[in-house]
Amino acid sequence: MSKFSQGQRFRTKDSALAYYINQLENFDPKLYEPLTSVSWGRDIKLRTGITMSNESTSYIRSAFAGGGSLSNPATASSGGNMPWISAETTAIEGVSVNGEKIATPLRLLGREISYTSVELERSQLTGQPIDTQKLSAMNTLYQMNTDQMVYIGSSDVVVTGLFNDASVTTGTVANGIAGTPAWTTKTPDEILADVNTLVESAWSASAFAVCPSELRLPPFQFSYIASQKVSSAGNVSILKFLEENSISLKINGKALNIQPVKWLTGRGAGSTDRMVAYTNEEDRVRFTMVPIRRETAYYQGIRYIAPYIWAFGGIELVYPETVQYADGI
Repeated sequence: MSKFSQGQRFRTKDSALAYYINQLENFDPKLYEPLTSVSWGRDIKLRTGITMSNESTSYIRSAFAGGGSLSNPATASSGGNMPWISAETTAIEGVSVNGEKIATPLRLLGREISYTSVELERSQLTGQPIDTQKLSAMNTLYQMNTDQMVYIGSSDVVVTGLFNDASVTTGTVANGIAGTPAWTTKTPDEILADVNTLVESAWSASAFAVCPSELRLPPFQFSYIASQKVSSAGNVSILKFLEENSISLKINGKALNIQPVKWLTGRGAGSTDRMVAYTNEEDRVRFTMVPIRRETAYYQGIRYIAPYIWAFGGIELVYPETVQYADGI
């Protein structure tokens, strides 16, 4: 413990002037907030046109059928099933359309910031106004809440997210030559095979209409492929190797966008790590919410109170077949 307590005075040998310890401090007025990480704004599109007056959001997923309808080319056993007619026909095949309405409730959330006029004045003397501190803290919490809702939802209201929806097909990556599925034990070619298998699975499930353009990995696996070279003879990382050799590049004309997300660690079956392939477009998958806004502020005596509200719906997997999970990496 220092021999000088805070506020204690001491004298120099050559001066009669007295100083306080805190007068000799080099005080840094910057407030260092807790470290946080959010990435939802990069990974999902918001559904447009939603307002606070809406109680829910919905859309219709349709399906069509008819005699002579085409089959999924990935599963068709032959090239038959055409609606042939003759010149004398009196009966022509019809088409039926079925629609399924998918609705998601919008749930309100809110926080408030409050402080007294005395607290504000005293905090301003320190260069750290309490109103600024509390507003910054609330915005950070809002971003963290949104991040969680986008990726894994909330068990409080039984809502899932982009990385744990039950309607998404989940696979398990194959063991490598080392006998395990973990990427840290696999060769670059084996890792590429895992990625292409996942991407191809989603592409096939969409009748080859949509090839995923996004791949999300747990941070440690992303760090591994970004730092490991394909071979000691070159300087190409496994990450670059995957971007340049994924089938996504050949189909979409642009490299597979590979990014790390903390929510994938332990997200798979048996708490294994999961990777996710999907297409980040509003008409494929999106998130429903009403962004935060401030309501009318008011005073209770000398206390200033400012309420803030927002609304969360959830992930809308308009085409769940365009999203695929693979566990065990």
